[in-house]
Amino acid sequence: MKIYIPLDTVAVALGADDIVAAIEVEAARRGVSVEIVRNGSHGMVWLEPLVEVVTPSGRTGFGPFTLADVPALFADLAAHPKALGPVADLPWMQGQTRLTFARVGIVDPLSLTEYEALGGLTGLRRALALPKADIVAEVTASGLRGRGGAGFPTGIKWKTVSEAVADRKYIVCNADEGDSATFADRMLMEGDPFTLIEGMVIAGLATGATKGFVYIRSEYPVAIRVMESACTVAQQAGVLGDSVLGTGPAFDIEIRVGAGAYVCGEETSLLNSLEGKRGVVRAKPPLPALEGFMGKPTVVNNVISLATIPVIFERGAEFYKDFGLGRSRGTIPLQIAGNVRFGGLYETAFGLTLGQIVDDIAGGCASGRPVKAVQVGGPLGAYHPRSDFATPFGYEEFAGQGGLIGHAGLTVFDDSADMLKQARFAMEFCAIESCGKCTPCRIGAVRGVETIDRIAKGDAAAIPLLTDLCNTMKAGSLCALGGFTPYPVMSALTHFPDDFAPMKEAAE
Repeated sequence: MKIYIPLDTVAVALGADDIVAAIEVEAARRGVSVEIVRNGSHGMVWLEPLVEVVTPSGRTGFGPFTLADVPALFADLAAHPKALGPVADLPWMQGQTRLTFARVGIVDPLSLTEYEALGGLTGLRRALALPKADIVAEVTASGLRGRGGAGFPTGIKWKTVSEAVADRKYIVCNADEGDSATFADRMLMEGDPFTLIEGMVIAGLATGATKGFVYIRSEYPVAIRVMESACTVAQQAGVLGDSVLGTGPAFDIEIRVGAGAYVCGEETSLLNSLEGKRGVVRAKPPLPALEGFMGKPTVVNNVISLATIPVIFERGAEFYKDFGLGRSRGTIPLQIAGNVRFGGLYETAFGLTLGQIVDDIAGGCASGRPVKAVQVGGPLGAYHPRSDFATPFGYEEFAGQGGLIGHAGLTVFDDSADMLKQARFAMEFCAIESCGKCTPCRIGAVRGVETIDRIAKGDAAAIPLLTDLCNTMKAGSLCALGGFTPYPVMSALTHFPDDFAPMKEAAE
């Protein structure tokens, strides 16, 4: 009897480890031989822990699974109260276009054999036969842009590093996933770590880098453990080491753990932390692509950006570019959270409207109340009212609505949310997480909290002051922490002015 039980952080938090132990005890009591595989999550958080049993007709799911459901797993599976049928046939899975996450939830994350059986290393083998310039050209032709939030064309960054002259170069994977409602990086590392490793190796081939680092926040212990184990497996198999797959140049990867500072998600702060310094933003220029880690040319890419590289080389740039709209090419892993009926990870091509995502995929609010706002892009993303729901999910399309898609995290709020309090939270968050290097962020966020408190007490004169302060922070901050904090503040003020008025009216 073969059973899949996720090692994913969400599943573990909901009791997956206890369920594993209970199944082993029950199997021993019944004299049944079981093989338990700890896979990644399929991304349906409301069904976690999602247990799968291999049957003659395929893998059948059961969830959300509890300890009380264990005994029935050894009886008639069709009659099990938590039976879901084949997981691949569930509507959530059927509606997706899984390219980057194609293997997540399917394979044993630490089985290189299973990884290769489902297309793994095909892209790397192709890249090994190409000149550096051709590898860069393929990435450029795919239209891939940074999935960490900035949306900068990946091919341009790689070309800059590839053409830079230096005695050594580096590939740095930014896995410091700190935005609220984001978990794609974690899910990928926990569920299919070899695709990230393969992507980093290809990046090394393209640029001449021989060393890579994965910088993971300390709050991700499962991802850290899986990535460290996967690197060991890759080294033993010759995927990493002195000669990639026995024919290529040297490339190796080291896992580094950050202390969890939000600002270290910014590439230059991350590099400072990686060098053992305080995580403080660096002024640009010079760009990290020219003077990055230890002053050497460095590619700094997000987990999803790098993990998408293998499928581009396996199936071709044109295949990948066929998905999406406008300048937003390929697929995007939507991370749906907040007050929703169905939360989780949903990979799809760019182009779905915000309304389709919130109403159709997420199923509206779990509370049953109307949706009031959706924050897209993490704690520094804008709040979008229902009037924005026709906006297609794409970089330029959201920029045209005064927003950004960031790392594609969406947090949904019902009509009971107080948007003044949400605006205050944005300023407070910035004040707490600021590295302190630049004045607009360090001082501006503190003044922002004070100004919003004045508005809450009925001081209408503080509203123009808040607008002016946001303009200063947006234009003068060194990085996106201070520069993007105005997005949630001004969108809340613009779209939900009534939430900034009650105390004033009461005072009158």
